[in-house]
Amino acid sequence: MSVSPTQRALDPDQVRRYLTASLGSGTEVADCGPLTGGGFAAVWWVRLTDDRDVVLKVGPPPHVPLLRYERDMIGAEAHYLRLVADRAPGVPTPVLLHHGTDPGLGDWLLMARLPGRTLWNLSRAGADVGPLRAEFGRALAALHGVTGERYGYDGDRASGATWRDAYTAMVDDMLADAADWAVPLPVSASRVRELVARHAAVLDAVRRPALLHFDGWAGNVLAVDGPDGTPRLTGLVDGERYLWGDPLMDLVSPLLFRRAEDEPDDPLVRAYRAAAPFPLDAGARRRLGLYRLYLYLLMTVEMPSRNITAGNDPGRVALLAELLDAELADLAGPVA
Repeated sequence: MSVSPTQRALDPDQVRRYLTASLGSGTEVADCGPLTGGGFAAVWWVRLTDDRDVVLKVGPPPHVPLLRYERDMIGAEAHYLRLVADRAPGVPTPVLLHHGTDPGLGDWLLMARLPGRTLWNLSRAGADVGPLRAEFGRALAALHGVTGERYGYDGDRASGATWRDAYTAMVDDMLADAADWAVPLPVSASRVRELVARHAAVLDAVRRPALLHFDGWAGNVLAVDGPDGTPRLTGLVDGERYLWGDPLMDLVSPLLFRRAEDEPDDPLVRAYRAAAPFPLDAGARRRLGLYRLYLYLLMTVEMPSRNITAGNDPGRVALLAELLDAELADLAGPVA
């Protein structure tokens, strides 16, 4: 797949410039290299000569067009890391060492590097990840204990005084992005808005804006082997997409392309419900469907900005078209 236009092309000399700007002229880099897995920022691991391991994350160049919710995402992640460290310190997240902004360098973060392999790689290697997924579920429940002052995204991005208002604004922004990038959708934007409005009343059950990670797919969960060889949670990374809303929305990415409501015995779902009980009733199911709709819209609409096409990633394009169509068809069915 082609490199995303939002990712800056870095080299070791540039990495050293960011490290000097962050930690001072006495900082020396022993070794460094790119980390893969994300499509938005450029991310490099760095070993300093004092044996510290850090991660450098650099935002897109200023001329690169972004989706509406992606405005100031580097700054958003810095705010998220401070929030979690202050208000949910039991949730393992990277220690923020520096958030920089400079006309020549752009926006960047320097963080302590957390140890471990990703849940994605562990699962593919056949490791027993059930206990790890349960730990992840409990960590999400702890994160959701943090309450915000409004719903939706921070800054000048989509938000609202109620969760219904915020969710509707988020969908409207995503549909506006689809129009800007001429992204084909299974139905018209007006039909999407009509289907969302048809079911939006279920969102009024949400009365508290909880802190959501909203990018908890398996590639953003880190673990190391415990004394018994079972992977144990060491970190939940890449919090730049955080927002405030319904905790159920954070059960979508960890069960990506699946339905949490159909898998109550999944270790993550079971552990989450033990820590923060909720009913899997008709209202919860409908809300989960709306949240999958938003995520699949996001993943579809972002493809042109990431240079993802049917030619270079046909599997993703076809899968998202199928999943998005299925969620829209479900919303077009009888109202529960």
